[in-house]
Amino acid sequence: MTELFDRHKAVLPEWLALYYQRPLELTHGEGRHVWDAEGKKYLDFFGGILTTMTAHALPEVTKAVSEQAGRIIHSSTLYLNRPMVELAERIAALSGIPDARVFFTTSGTEANDAALLLATAHRRSNQILAMRNGYHGRSFTTVGITGNQSWSPTSLSPLQTLYVHGGVRGRGPYAELSDAEFTAACVADLRDMLGQARGGVAALIAEPIQGVGGFTSPPDGLYAAFREVLDEHGILWIADEVQTGWGRTGEHFWGWQAHAASGPPDMLTFAKGIGNGMSIGGVVARAEVMNSLDANSISTFGGSPVTMAAGLANLSYLLEHDLQGNARRVGGLLIERLRAICAQLPVVREVRGRGLMIGIELVEPGTDEPNQRAAAAVLEAAREGGLLIGKGGGHDTSVLRVAPPLSLTVAEAEEGAAILEQALRGV
Repeated sequence: MTELFDRHKAVLPEWLALYYQRPLELTHGEGRHVWDAEGKKYLDFFGGILTTMTAHALPEVTKAVSEQAGRIIHSSTLYLNRPMVELAERIAALSGIPDARVFFTTSGTEANDAALLLATAHRRSNQILAMRNGYHGRSFTTVGITGNQSWSPTSLSPLQTLYVHGGVRGRGPYAELSDAEFTAACVADLRDMLGQARGGVAALIAEPIQGVGGFTSPPDGLYAAFREVLDEHGILWIADEVQTGWGRTGEHFWGWQAHAASGPPDMLTFAKGIGNGMSIGGVVARAEVMNSLDANSISTFGGSPVTMAAGLANLSYLLEHDLQGNARRVGGLLIERLRAICAQLPVVREVRGRGLMIGIELVEPGTDEPNQRAAAAVLEAAREGGLLIGKGGGHDTSVLRVAPPLSLTVAEAEEGAAILEQALRGV
């Protein structure tokens, strides 16, 4: 492992983050488990950053990939592509967006980049509303709207970004308010912000549950209240569903459905889980918005026949096995188990989340100060115990992120909770 790590450092950027003091090489997986190069088995509670959505080495997906690769691997969007059309039809129908059109990309970053292009072209404005603590990708454009300092390496941007409150319920100036008062205060902040913006704003982009930000979210209905204000000005709403989509929250298929009182978003972006590890991202938008570009465009790799075949097989498995329902049931058990474990641990400030999207925020005992040291220690201890988890947070990385494949069993949830309990008690 040391030899591979040395080779990694010799040819790859210093800023390419690696987990663990002794970085891990994963060689294969099955179901909810993976194995490292030394043969050690781990229960996977992070799924390649919420990407292995159904299961590792899911036979239905590997079979679809193999069969498609045996026919044709690549053609580009310059040719008709049956798997791409079939997957677009299914996603458009599931999206909740009327008269929807789908554009495929290769990642969530690229999907959000495309949505911003569509919004700014449609509205003839480069002004974007984004949420504080939000994260939308690593391209130049998406970094420019990221409200999380840890993931924003430059202040330069082709966009003028205006940040509004609301993505974090438990911290900030409105934290002590009731849910109704919190929503009202955030709406007032939005109105005040729009009063300071010159000309028309193009869009609001928001994650229904902030992923990299530490699985934080507003009260249900906040974005519906925002939408009423946005509609007064013709401003588009982009729901970033890269991490919340496909039923991971259990209660809803899309995160925006917790804020549905004012209707669906104008656009939603997706990626990660739909490919179960294959590179798929995309944008769903109302036809009026999607068709507003007045220049030619293609995608060389977006909509690849192989990735589309994987997406079709993966989506079919998800729906046929009601993995959204499983996320609701098993995720509900897991979060209650974790809350019971953490109730007496002064290092834990909050256990939050929905379905199989759970955050454990760690602090210096007796304070609200983020505890990055403890988060790093728990990550290492969980690994030693045979469990892989993630971490994130706002101005820090003190939130443990728990997001297993949606096929997680009750027994596996109990096993993972027991390992986490041991790791947390060891801090």
